[in-house]
Amino acid sequence: MAAERGGCALEAVPLPPEVRESLAELELELSEGDITQKGYEKKRAKLLARYIPLIQGVDPSLQAENRVPGSSQATAAVSKQQKSRSTNSRDERFRSDVHTEAVQAALAKYKERKMPMPSKRRSVLVHSSVETYTPPDTSSASEDEGSLRRQGRISSTPFQSHSNVEPWLNRVIQGSSTSSSASSTSSHPGGKPAASNTAPATAAATVLADLMAHTQIENHSAPPDVTTGLVEHLYHERPQVASVRGVPRGYNSSILETADGVPVNSRVSSKIQQLLNTLKRPKRPPLKEFFVDDFEELLEVQQPDPNQPKPEGNQMNVLKGEPLGVVTNWPPSLLAALQRWGTTQPKAPCLTALDTTGKAIYTLTYGKLWSRSLKLAYTLLNKLTTKNEPLLKPGDRVALVFPNSDPVMFMVAFYGCLLAELIPVPIEVPLTRKDAGSQQIGFLLGSCGVTLALTTDACQKGLPKAQTGEVVTFKGWPRLIWFVIDGKHLAKPTKDWHPQVRDASAEIAYIEYKTSKEGSTVGITVSHASMLAHCHALTQACGYSEAETLTNVLDFKRDAGLWHGVLTSVMNRMHVISIPYALMKVNPLSWIQKVCSYKARVAVVKSRDMHWSLLAQRDQRDVSLSSLRMLIVADGANPWSISSCDAFLNVFQSRGLRPEVICPCASSSEALTVAIRRPPELGGPPPGKAVLSMNCLSFGVIRVDTEEKLSVLTVQDVGQIMPGANVCVVKVDGTPYLCKADEVGEICVNSGATGIAYFGLLGITKNVFEAIPVTAAGVPVSDQPFTRTGLLGFVGPDCLVFVVGKLDGLMTVSGRRHNADDVVATALAVEPMKFVYRGRIAVFSVPVLHDDRIVLVAEQRPDASEEDSFQWMSRVLQVASPW
Repeated sequence: MAAERGGCALEAVPLPPEVRESLAELELELSEGDITQKGYEKKRAKLLARYIPLIQGVDPSLQAENRVPGSSQATAAVSKQQKSRSTNSRDERFRSDVHTEAVQAALAKYKERKMPMPSKRRSVLVHSSVETYTPPDTSSASEDEGSLRRQGRISSTPFQSHSNVEPWLNRVIQGSSTSSSASSTSSHPGGKPAASNTAPATAAATVLADLMAHTQIENHSAPPDVTTGLVEHLYHERPQVASVRGVPRGYNSSILETADGVPVNSRVSSKIQQLLNTLKRPKRPPLKEFFVDDFEELLEVQQPDPNQPKPEGNQMNVLKGEPLGVVTNWPPSLLAALQRWGTTQPKAPCLTALDTTGKAIYTLTYGKLWSRSLKLAYTLLNKLTTKNEPLLKPGDRVALVFPNSDPVMFMVAFYGCLLAELIPVPIEVPLTRKDAGSQQIGFLLGSCGVTLALTTDACQKGLPKAQTGEVVTFKGWPRLIWFVIDGKHLAKPTKDWHPQVRDASAEIAYIEYKTSKEGSTVGITVSHASMLAHCHALTQACGYSEAETLTNVLDFKRDAGLWHGVLTSVMNRMHVISIPYALMKVNPLSWIQKVCSYKARVAVVKSRDMHWSLLAQRDQRDVSLSSLRMLIVADGANPWSISSCDAFLNVFQSRGLRPEVICPCASSSEALTVAIRRPPELGGPPPGKAVLSMNCLSFGVIRVDTEEKLSVLTVQDVGQIMPGANVCVVKVDGTPYLCKADEVGEICVNSGATGIAYFGLLGITKNVFEAIPVTAAGVPVSDQPFTRTGLLGFVGPDCLVFVVGKLDGLMTVSGRRHNADDVVATALAVEPMKFVYRGRIAVFSVPVLHDDRIVLVAEQRPDASEEDSFQWMSRVLQVASPW
């Protein structure tokens, strides 16, 4: 209570300068932590003890009489407001007169802006207490609280007798006559006072006006506008000088400069002067300076190298592929082909699944595939209900969650959804509840509106469970209903139910997911017509025929593994041997063994599978690859794949492998298969190889170099473009202008066998699937849209397509483009086998001073010494530095 009374005395009663100086120093010590709160209160109470009675001169017995109507409610409101504000704002000990003065002086600097400020007018006809007055908005919450407390003390003082009130009013007027801010009368045109800019003297003047108004209302002896005129007179007559609040006129003073340079009469100590000088400097820069990049002055402006290579060839033309051949008995849709083989060739083998030991565990025939797909389609449409309504209707999306070791059930689920006119969305099995990769998959499922997930009993048992025994809701996933498609859960269709096997249309057949380098996942929609056209083009390019055996080492849920091992194989009634990834890790030669045992004609692999086979081939001597007519390398577009292909040919050529059998291909999720090398018997030209300068490639220019250098990139062709397709190469940035013949650009495809859109993403769909290449003169090359493949390359001799990298792996360093695949290929060329693991190299870029810096991470072999690995790393840096 003593501290609070002292606070009121400080505001309502003039104090000697030395007392005010001591109080300011005391508050400064408290704010700097030189004194505790308890010590501060004791010293403050001691300083103000002699002045506390000055505000208690009114007889307390008079408080019960002549109250302003509604004052009790207002007092309660103020008390409640004080309580709430004390918990939400700074308390009285943080209030500083010097700080308030500096803020008031700073506000005076804005008087030239003439900004409209909120004002509050008082009328003598309003019978409200001073307690309901809203204090002006000052520099801090503590000042608001202090003003409210002071007004609460004043309003609780009775004014029954004018003789008791007059001395107190005189002291108020005398003590606050020099404490108003110059901004109080200059915030509005015409000198109207602004409540938000008034100083504590304004509050005192308002209190005075309210008191006089109340007195005049009681005596009924003055017109209502007397107090208003008095208040305006006080505002207009007070000089516009910013001063230290609460300093009486009668004391000697020295010159003090406020925050805006206005001299004020006061005698202050060195600490207060130092604090005031600190307040002069702005605490933070203006808002616009936050958006000024300080690094711009440090960066060296990259000037184009006058000696950099530039493309000199002619502008390329659109490359046209061979026309699609006419097949006399070609099915009108993929489902029609399944129906044909399921009814006419029910015992023909369709798919053979292997376990982790390499043993065949089940062979799915075309008859079984047809019958099980019918059961699943019937069950999904007729047996799954919610609230007596079908759970699914044609056109709904359904998630397929199957492990890589179960191709049979995946194939049944895929064709069952197609027969039910549902859209399958194959995804990976989530590992944990908070798996980062599965969160993006969950976002895709949510955007597709997926509510049902198909899986097997074994897969469902391995998923994380809640306490109720149900599958947990994975982070970022929508709430799903899990349905097991094992035979016992499927219903037999009625005799009068038959699926509608329609011709291929533009409706969505399935959605394939793709993950970008940023980690986001999108869904690429493929229509029934595109799926049929792609199967037709692959059949013609690869020369597929009925009853051929194909060995598939790839993931059967997406990309080339899905296109060759699930779709095109059914179209041609082929037999697929699916090699699970778990078996490849145990026995890298398993796919070669199955090619030999099943006399497979075609094998679909990646360069990593060929590399692993090289490491294990010493353990297997009696294998033969003479039955192969095509060894399709799905990642043949990667620059490092050529080394695996060459090494594999050198080792296995003595075991029946012919050089023309190796057929690298290029593909993308958006354009599906872009190009594939054909064997000579299918009319393909001889394979090509290009040794390119890495320095020129960084400028997007093709220059042939010598193979003796390490700073070169050796790439192999990926064959000719697909039948029925048109291909062109456009510039990577900006408008898709056609590139020159010796210029690297993005490959674009116009064909009926590509994806049609990103599901639910119209903006990027238009940019990727509806690109219109133009000539240098700005003339469109075709009235049909092209699809961007994301592959960077060029068209070489004999219309062979060469790919040097991908758009996702593009890194720009000092204005020059480098591809992550090229860097990996260069690192592999520096004898990595002895020092690091070949398949465990990662390349990425990090931003440094508004530019990218390339980072290469390789896992060191345990038997390699630190010195040898350091020498290898130094050689890689020497090779990469001239780029």
